[in-house]
Amino acid sequence: MARRIGIGHQDFEAVRQGDYFYIDKTKFIREWWESGDEVTLITRPRRFGKTLNMSMLEKFFSINYADRGELFEGLSIWQEEGYRQIQGTYPVIFLSFANIKAASYVDARKMICHNITKLYNQFDFLADSDKLNEKEKAFYQEISADMENFVAVDSLNVLSSYLMKYYGKKVIILLDEYDTPMQEAYVNGYWQEMVGFTRSFFNAAFKTNPYLKRALMTGITRVSKESIFSDLNNLKVVTTTSEKYEDCFGFTEEEVFAALREYGLSGHEQQVKEWYDGFTFGKQSDIYNPWSVINFLDDEKVGTYWANTSSNGLVGKLIQQGDAEVKKSFEYLIQGGSIRMEIDEQIIYDQLLVKKNAIWSLLLAGGYLKVKDYQSYMTAYGEWKEEYELALTNLETRIMFVNMVRGWFDRVSVDYHGFIKALLDDDIRTMNIYMNRVSSEMFSSFDTGEKPSERQPERFYHGFVLGLMVELVDKYVVTSNRESGFGRYDVMLEPRSMQNDAIILEFKVQDEEEGELSDTVKAAVRQIEEKDYKANLIAKGIPEERIRKYGFAFCGKKVLIGSSAT
Repeated sequence: MARRIGIGHQDFEAVRQGDYFYIDKTKFIREWWESGDEVTLITRPRRFGKTLNMSMLEKFFSINYADRGELFEGLSIWQEEGYRQIQGTYPVIFLSFANIKAASYVDARKMICHNITKLYNQFDFLADSDKLNEKEKAFYQEISADMENFVAVDSLNVLSSYLMKYYGKKVIILLDEYDTPMQEAYVNGYWQEMVGFTRSFFNAAFKTNPYLKRALMTGITRVSKESIFSDLNNLKVVTTTSEKYEDCFGFTEEEVFAALREYGLSGHEQQVKEWYDGFTFGKQSDIYNPWSVINFLDDEKVGTYWANTSSNGLVGKLIQQGDAEVKKSFEYLIQGGSIRMEIDEQIIYDQLLVKKNAIWSLLLAGGYLKVKDYQSYMTAYGEWKEEYELALTNLETRIMFVNMVRGWFDRVSVDYHGFIKALLDDDIRTMNIYMNRVSSEMFSSFDTGEKPSERQPERFYHGFVLGLMVELVDKYVVTSNRESGFGRYDVMLEPRSMQNDAIILEFKVQDEEEGELSDTVKAAVRQIEEKDYKANLIAKGIPEERIRKYGFAFCGKKVLIGSSAT
């Protein structure tokens, strides 16, 4: 009989006692313990079992779970006598930052302090223990949501010392979702304040803590060492490209196919693979999204389960406000292509919009991109380079990004779809009306320059192209900046049916020599003709009379559209 499906369970004890669907990941206990690393940071995408694995470690090592070996009966770790002996033998501090989502530093710090207070409450027997002196007991009174900074910073270190005094053993510290406050700080504009607090907090807990046996942190991103880990020379970092623990988070293909058989869903393997496979950790390919797989087992139908579990606002903001190269690269990705990039897995949040390729590092860490190929080489100058071929992870992530792009234009008060209809109908007058309204509202979203009116509207242009891609995907193959004839066209709409016209768009900014926007339009259309951009279309059998050519002239946010027929 198939086990019950329980959606959202993150407590190991509840999963085991409830006999909910669970894939044995207890080998992680052994691998982590035998690594010998004092402080470990593991990054994995959201909803990939990080919290459940941390809960598993807590239940395995914590003194509070001594004589609770039944939780691990039948699992791989329980087959080893040595590990049965150490189950439930260590004091464990388990803290989560998953809920630290605040609009200001003051509120975020208070939330962290509140979590620390709740943690201390779990060990309030220490305050009555004869193992602590009166000054140590008095420290308990300092712990509150409004505690002073030095108290909060030192709180885990102090609690570690109390637990060692009480039990006579060094402690294990587990910190889940360590980077959530950092992401929120970046989005809400209090990054520097949060960096200062976090650096001191981590240093006290993990570096200058003589009562620490082992520590493990989990999160989505590897925040740069310079930001918060500058003092931690004892930190082992395991990212998605690392080979350590490569099959301990997420489901392998073998595990997924076995689950499909258990629930009578054999025959859906290819569909599930297309939607939820694609993740690679280390050298382990074909890792499936566990959240989406479990929901599929429950609903027995595919859907964007993982993509809809939390806000993708930061990702959307970075793509929308990214420069022309970012948007152009994203055009390739959303059409099923791949890009080659140098990746630095250390995320410097306050440089995400200015540091080259930083966004792709974030997307890779977040699980939105997968590594198709990897190359390392030394340059002529003796520099070691690491280059990755990246693509969208799977169909679920592609649909998520398509909906994200569509949302950019849905938020515009004018009817973007009206422009699309006018374009298809060859209604230039209506195209001009709608395009001027769209450009007026969208320029500020797509161009973050100080003086966007004085810049080439490349960010707007490529954002506009992405809008065309998602709205016309059923009718056209939309490409941009590709070679054809004697140059590179701006946008080409190749019809999927010969019943529809092909369309070529050329964007041009008015220069000083052009007195009127109409002159710029004519120059754009002339360029289409002179560069023979239609060559690729004609080679595919589309007659020239079925190829429409439009020039888009820009002056600031003002747009004028004309065609070869006007």
